[in-house]
Amino acid sequence: MTFDPEQLGQSKADLAETLRTLRKRANRTQVWLAQRCNISQTKLSNLETGRITPNLIDVELILRALDAPMELVAEVTALARLANTEWQGKRASWRRGLEKRQAELAGLEAEAKTLRYFLPAIVTGLLATPEYIRASLGHTPVDISKTVARKLERQAVLYDTTKRFTFLLTEQAVRWPVVPRAAMAIQIDRLVSLSHLPNVHIGTIPLDAAAGRGPMNTFTVYDQRLVTVETFTGRMVFQDARDISEHLEVFDLYERHACFGEEARSVLREWAASYRS
Repeated sequence: MTFDPEQLGQSKADLAETLRTLRKRANRTQVWLAQRCNISQTKLSNLETGRITPNLIDVELILRALDAPMELVAEVTALARLANTEWQGKRASWRRGLEKRQAELAGLEAEAKTLRYFLPAIVTGLLATPEYIRASLGHTPVDISKTVARKLERQAVLYDTTKRFTFLLTEQAVRWPVVPRAAMAIQIDRLVSLSHLPNVHIGTIPLDAAAGRGPMNTFTVYDQRLVTVETFTGRMVFQDARDISEHLEVFDLYERHACFGEEARSVLREWAASYRS
């Protein structure tokens, strides 16, 4: 199934209708199917009307109970995966105000206990200096003053010791010259400072690290329930367990090749010094 951002919302309605149609074609009642899948009839009704988006486990249970043919299983599973994906375009974010996106991120950070950030290209706002944040938003065709303020406010979450943060930054992400050289050195100094927080783990991945897999996208994993992936034109939100699992595997791969603690701070100090020289 091809990915079309404009069809993501429709896919949820299509999935609900497909599941309802399959049950009726099999001449089964909601009560019968709910019992076979070990779920409540209320939940099944909500799945069939689109009030609740089924995850892949729900879909697999239903398809197995209805003895669906293999080719149909593949098609409906792909539809379910698409229905568990959300597209948030940047133009839409600009229209409604970027500060609203910051409120959404603050909500995600407030709910999560374990947060993992893979940063192959640029430093995230949680770790950034004010000058770096303003420069990174320089391409945005709207007023960014409120967004900068909200990004800085969000940084307070790093001091919540009930949460654990792991940031993996490639050498390119740390050294990409978003701001003038002196400001870049200060930005790298901030990474060194934040790495001393007991619940914040900052890992650096030098260019000569043989990870065996190219870093493609910035992504964040919130606990084991949601992943956001950044692109040039927007972001995708994955809630399906398989997509989350795959991103965790990628994160683990790069984490094994990263330097942490004093080793990472030593590398960061060298990179900061190169901007000061």
